[in-house]
Amino acid sequence: MNDYKTAMQTYRTAVEAFLNGCFTDDSLPQRELLHAMRYSLLAGGKRVRPLLTLEFCRVCGGDWQAAVPFAGAMEMVHTYSLIHDDLPCMDNDDYRRGRLTNHKIFGESMAVLAGDGLLTAAFDTAAHAKAAPEVTVRILGVMAESAGEKGMVGGQALDIGGEQLTLAEDDVYTIHKLKTGALISAACRVGAIAGGASDTQLEAARVYAEALGLAFQIRDDMLDVLGDADKMGKHTHMDENKNTFVSLYGVGECSKLIEKKTAEAVEALACFEDRAYLEQIARVLALREF
Repeated sequence: MNDYKTAMQTYRTAVEAFLNGCFTDDSLPQRELLHAMRYSLLAGGKRVRPLLTLEFCRVCGGDWQAAVPFAGAMEMVHTYSLIHDDLPCMDNDDYRRGRLTNHKIFGESMAVLAGDGLLTAAFDTAAHAKAAPEVTVRILGVMAESAGEKGMVGGQALDIGGEQLTLAEDDVYTIHKLKTGALISAACRVGAIAGGASDTQLEAARVYAEALGLAFQIRDDMLDVLGDADKMGKHTHMDENKNTFVSLYGVGECSKLIEKKTAEAVEALACFEDRAYLEQIARVLALREF
């Protein structure tokens, strides 16, 4: 799909339709839990991870429509992380995507359970996608490793442990490679695996995702300082006591580093003939305002 806007809308429509069909059984006694899960899952957002999953499936020769459950599963993992990230014991945020955070609506206990439910449901969703058993097993492995102690959760733990400390450059990179980059990498690799990627294509997806993930996080750090809270749908200046790329390098150097990492992401796509969308998404995310 060479038309970026058309591709994005096509993918978003498919993902939103899939997610909207999840957790809808109001006959269950635990329906408040389902309402809490849907409240955050359907709150909108950029849907970066599922879009990457679907496009990598397509460029690797697969049927992207068959990969929609995998894309939905990636968004469930991401949404769980946001619910927990906003809790008072973590970042203590009141707003996310322009509306009250989950715990502000449903209470802290239900918000924790909503996050737990989404994480578990992600694996259930992926396990029941229509794919060859060996493909499903590989995808579940990538999701588990990227979301767990070797990936996102590990990065969150390092981030919390580093608060109020001045960390070395390598430590900051490690935190954000795990905290943000691991799930972006998983989204790209899950799509590639679903599409029947060769070893070369799978490695290209990993390299692309690593560079894209760093550029994404650096831009996130810049927006916390320079961003418009109304556009972002959440408070800014929330990371002033954390080890960010802005605190490490300053805004000017961060802009240069985003350009460098975006160029590395684009360069990694050389083995794909039809790569216009993936190139464009890297450039768009590098300049995003929310």
